[in-house]
Amino acid sequence: MKKLIALIFVLYIGVEMFFVFYQIPFGMDRVQSKVGKFYLEHSPKDLKVANAVTSIVVNFRGFDTLGEVTVLFIATTALGSILFRSRKVHNRLNSKRTSVEASMIVQVAGRFLVPLIVLLGAYVFIHGHLTPGGGFQGGVIIATGVLFLLLAYRQFSVNHEPITWIESLAGATFAGLGLTGIFVGKTFLENFLGTGKLNDLLSGGIIPLIYIAVGFKVAAELTGILDTILSISVPVEETENQN
Repeated sequence: MKKLIALIFVLYIGVEMFFVFYQIPFGMDRVQSKVGKFYLEHSPKDLKVANAVTSIVVNFRGFDTLGEVTVLFIATTALGSILFRSRKVHNRLNSKRTSVEASMIVQVAGRFLVPLIVLLGAYVFIHGHLTPGGGFQGGVIIATGVLFLLLAYRQFSVNHEPITWIESLAGATFAGLGLTGIFVGKTFLENFLGTGKLNDLLSGGIIPLIYIAVGFKVAAELTGILDTILSISVPVEETENQN
């Protein structure tokens, strides 16, 4: 009976979703969105931002992005809390991490590629208002470079104290830029700086600053998660059995 009710419920949801999406027109020839037109016109005109997606995410809907960053912070905090006991009780690194060393090819490649990966990540979130990309993408790229180090050098570990400071300062910068707009007589997260010239690096007002903060915050959070997962120690009982 329960399976039948669940099946009917799933079918009902599926039918409703089908008719909802069926009624949505696709293609610019069939519909001209007034909201879309507004974003495309005012992004380069008012904000001097070449990447319209950036202006939407960070300016027109900046409060939503702040919520996304908050959700990411809560998720990483929850995961860190779950794994905290494992890091505290256990007494050494995971044996799977130290049993097989990475080859010299991987280690040498890491020395050359990791700085370039970090540089690419920084470029992506610094130029997020000019080219495709932004804070989230750049932060993930930087965390990928740290993951490369963790895999290439099995004894490599990350100091979580500076990561915590970086993450906290980045989040405070994001919220602080929003509050500054209120203090100068504007709304929360509204631009209060000069917009510069279109396609210049120093353009877009507070948008590049917010993306830089988001990039550092995402990179710090994902780096902490990766190091925590790969650094879970082996229980004392397991160590004694291996010996």
